[in-house]
Amino acid sequence: MKLKVILSQDSLDDLFEIYKYVFLNDSKSVAVTLTKKLQSKCFELEHFAERGHKIPELTNFNIDEILEVNLGHYRIIYRIVKKEVHIQFILDGRRDVQKILQERLLR
Repeated sequence: MKLKVILSQDSLDDLFEIYKYVFLNDSKSVAVTLTKKLQSKCFELEHFAERGHKIPELTNFNIDEILEVNLGHYRIIYRIVKKEVHIQFILDGRRDVQKILQERLLR
């Protein structure tokens, strides 16, 4: 079943921050390629949303409805609501993801 993929403002902001960081620290072409791959990975979830896995940092809090898929070091965090996939965040897994998730989910 095909689901509708919706990117939250937080996830769009995350994509832009990733783009800016890579642009400044590598090159424009690498930044463009990476953000396109991340967007593509997000929209693949319209067909394969169930393939995500629970987020280890959230299992201690009994939060099982939030899932993730990975692209290299990047973690695409989402939840499925009815026939929609809501992309919540796109994070660099080398950062303190537990701290970021706690801050964002508590606001």
